[in-house]
This record gives sequence, structure tokens and C-alpha cells, in this order.
Amino acid sequence: MLKTIALTPLLALLSLGSAALTTSCTPLGKKTHPGSETAIVGGAPTALPTSTGTKDSYNRVSTSLPFIALTFDDGPHPTHTPRLLDLLKARNVKATFYVVATNAKRYPEIMRRMVAEGHEIGNHTVNHPNLAKMSADGVRNELRACHDAIVSATGVAPRTMRPPYGAITAAQKSWIRQEFGYPTILWSVDPEDWKKPGPGVVASRLVSGASPGCILLAHDIHAGTIDAMPSTVDQLLGRGFRFVTVTQLLAMETPGDARR
Repeated sequence: MLKTIALTPLLALLSLGSAALTTSCTPLGKKTHPGSETAIVGGAPTALPTSTGTKDSYNRVSTSLPFIALTFDDGPHPTHTPRLLDLLKARNVKATFYVVATNAKRYPEIMRRMVAEGHEIGNHTVNHPNLAKMSADGVRNELRACHDAIVSATGVAPRTMRPPYGAITAAQKSWIRQEFGYPTILWSVDPEDWKKPGPGVVASRLVSGASPGCILLAHDIHAGTIDAMPSTVDQLLGRGFRFVTVTQLLAMETPGDARR
């Protein structure tokens, strides 16, 4: 069992308590984690404050609390993303999905499922270009079209963006924040799952790199990444971490945090 986590007065209402074990059935009795007799339930309460922060860019948030954000890029994928959603649901874990508009338009039903199950969706452009090499108008077009595709599919506007490849200039971060209200969200742990090193390696890199306030990067378009997630999530929960969405994590930012 995990130790009860001491929280600051501002976040005492979370009352995380100890981690719990539950069967592979959801409260509705539908099995969403086949092949396992138990599933750790360890997501933070969904009714947490959210924020887009105060800075132009983040790769982590300074906090002493054991909260981390699990993020997935480039989807949704027609088979891998639903499988990922199943295993996240079984563990009551919320994630943030940085989607590309081409896939958002192809699979709006998956987009709606993400929102319905409490996940967050961020802007990852339309065509996955290198924004640092584009004109301002080209970047605007990519972000606006993706924004519109997300709203069209879900009715919910994205509040953050992630540049493909992490390629973006300081000037772009500034005007994107001013015009769109988006902070640029990068990452602090990259398992390089796109190189397909194998599920065990992906899980090991994510778990070993995790620390309070970190942002974990992964891609829900690779089968091996999804295969790595049960072990990744269960190990992190077992170490006392709790998963929140990116805007929930930004709301925990310590005043004066200078990390970007």
C-alpha cells in the first residue's frame, strides 16, 4: 500500500489517500483490462483546478507534490488509441492527447471518447510540420485549422499546444501565447518510443525519468508504446505518483518557478 500523501492547505481537498486495488471490471461491470486480475486505481480526482500557467512555455512544473502529466502525440489512431483509452480507464488515469487535425477529422468518435472519459486534448497542428522553419502566417494556419478540427469533433477548445518535434522559436512561443492563449508544452521525459526500442525499454525510460511535476512524452500511434503503458502506469502508481492533465499540472505551478 502507498503512504498517504501530505498536501498543502490549498490542495487538501484532493484527499488522495492510499492507492487501491480493484478488479479488471469497471464500476459498470465491463471489463476494460483483459488479461489482468487487478488494476491499480490511482488517478487524481477529476475536479482539480486547471490553468494555462503564466509563462510562454513549459517542459515541467515545479511542485513538491507527486503529480505528473502523461501526454500522447500524433493520434488518434483507429486501433491503438482505443486500446490505450481502455487501459487508462481501468486505472482511472487521465492523460493529455496532442492530436493532429488530419487524424482528428478521420476519427471524431475517438476524439469524443477522450473528452467523455476526462482526458484533455491539445493542439499539435494539422500536418505535423517543423514550425520553426515556417512563416508566421503558416504557423497561424496550422494552429487555427487544428483548433477548429478539435472543436468540430468535440465541442471543446484546446487550451495548450505542442510543436511537432519540439521545434519552435522563443519569438513564436511569445506570439502564439498572445494570439491563441496557448502555452507551448514540451516535455521533461522522452522515451524515444518513435524509434521502437521495445515496450520494456519505453516503460523503463518513462519510469526512471519521472519526478514530481514532470511531463512524460509518448505517441499513441505506435503499438509498442501502448504495450508499454500497463507496466509504465502501474509502476508509477506504485511509486506514489498521481496522473493529472497538463492544465491541472500547470495549476500546481509554484510561484516564481523559472523552469521552462
